[in-house]
This record gives sequence, structure tokens and C-alpha cells, in this order.
Amino acid sequence: MAGIALVFPGQGAQAVGMGRDLFERDPAARAVFVEADRALGYALTDLCLSGPTAALQATENAQPAILTVSVAALEALRRTLGPAFQPMVAAGHSLGEYSALVAAGALAFADALRLVRERGRLMQAAGEAAPGSMVAVLGLDEARLQGICREVEPLGVVVVANHNAPGQLVLSGEVWAVEEAARLARAAGARRTVPLAVSGAFHSPLMASAARDFRAAVDRAPVADAGFPVVANTSAALMMQAGDIREELRRQLVAPVRWADSVRTMRGLGAELFVEVGPGTVLSGLVRRTVEGARCVAAGDLAGVSQVREAVG
Repeated sequence: MAGIALVFPGQGAQAVGMGRDLFERDPAARAVFVEADRALGYALTDLCLSGPTAALQATENAQPAILTVSVAALEALRRTLGPAFQPMVAAGHSLGEYSALVAAGALAFADALRLVRERGRLMQAAGEAAPGSMVAVLGLDEARLQGICREVEPLGVVVVANHNAPGQLVLSGEVWAVEEAARLARAAGARRTVPLAVSGAFHSPLMASAARDFRAAVDRAPVADAGFPVVANTSAALMMQAGDIREELRRQLVAPVRWADSVRTMRGLGAELFVEVGPGTVLSGLVRRTVEGARCVAAGDLAGVSQVREAVG
């Protein structure tokens, strides 16, 4: 049987209607939505299924919503595949790290929900207090982009925040500094720069206030040792001990997401089938760009769950 790696999406994957067939047709997935509404004290399910879009896009809502749909898809996989579903490793992109920790048993779903709701609230507040932006840069190598950041940095905060795949990096920082770095990147040969629809400069020093205040929430949350390894965003190293997980969650808001290296870590561990669990298919594309010949299946709905069952055999 192929070694299964689970990958979980981050903010940006949200869309009104996500998880609808999971909620309507799979009892295990429906129970996740019910638990989310109970844990948060408001109708997150209605927000996922019916919007409005503006409310769903708000960081403090988008993060628990994506977590909920991801865990609902995970429970549908577990119910459908039964004992054949034995993941060997998991990772999540930024917010998705919380979904990965739920999958590995390090966080209970309700505790993860409350954490990401607070995380989203603090990130949104930090973005309002210190406005920033993020821009994807396509077709430029990391060394050149890091050099551009150093060139612009004396005039404003700008960093490489996401190392998504070879040739796909993300800048984060003060709005004008990011714009200038993106301009220089295009002049240096970048194929394209794409502004991201986010409410702040995530994974940059502008999130320092959010990270500081979030520490208390992480310290209070019950965190257990993981049942199988989770790849840390900030180091691309395997983690299983509760103490290591807490430290990762404390660092994550201001540190870059080393996604391409995380994918390589999972492949090096023996992962052969990458299952994207949750809304969207972005991570499947990044995995394929990072690992030649990688087998990927997106399981954000019941059709995807069926494809995973066929791939597992």
C-alpha cells in the first residue's frame, strides 16, 4: 500500500458552498459541522454553505471555516476507507497546520477551532493596526528574491513569507515595500506577480502583536503528543512531541512557511500518495511542482473521497 501523506489547505481556500455535499450526505462529516457550531456558539455551518461571501472572507471566520470543512472531509475519509486509511505523515499550509494536528490527534477539534478563531481575530486586528499586503512571485529563484528584499528592507518591511514550490514564492510586508519588491522582481525576470486577497502581512514581522497575544491561547490549549508525524511549517522538520508542537504554533505567525521543503520531507519519509484534505486543489499543484511524478488526490468533497478509496485500493 502506498504511504499516505495528508496535506491541508490554508486561508484563501474558502468559498461559499464548500463542504455542502459532505454536510448533506455524509453523517461523520455532518457531525463535524454540528460540533463546530456548538463549540463556537454561532452558525458557522450556515456561513460555509450560504455565506455571505464578505463575512466568510473575514480572517476570523475564514480560518475556523476552512478547518471545519477540512476535518469534515477527514472524517468522511475515515468512515469510507476504514482500516485502509492509515496516513504516515501530515502537513498543513499555515492555518492548515491546525487541521494536520487534529488529524494526528495532537489537538481536539473543538480546541483547534477555538485556537484558530482567536488566531484569525488577532491576525485581522494586527492587519488593521499595521496595514500590509502579500504578493505571489512566479518564476524567480529564492536567492534573487531574498536579495531584492534586502535591497528594499531599509525603506520598509518586506520578507519572503511562503516558499510554496520551485518558482513560486510569496512576499509579505508593508504595502508600499511589497509593491516595490514586486516591481524589482519583475524587472529581474519574474514571470508574473499576483497580489493575494488577504487582510494583512501574514508570516512577517507585522504579525508580531498577534503572535505575542496568541502565545497565551497556545499555552492554555490542551496539546497532546501526535499519533504520527506532522511536518512543521517553520522548519520542515518532523514533530510529534507536545512541547515541540506548542513552540511551532508560537513561532508560526511571524515565520515563513517552508512548504516546498515540507513536501520534500514527506517524500523523503516514504510518502507516495499525497491527499489534499479540505477545500480547493492548490496544494496538489504545489506538490506536483515540488516532487516530480507525485501522486495527488484532492478530497474536499465526496467525489474526492471516492477517488482516494480507489487510489488506496
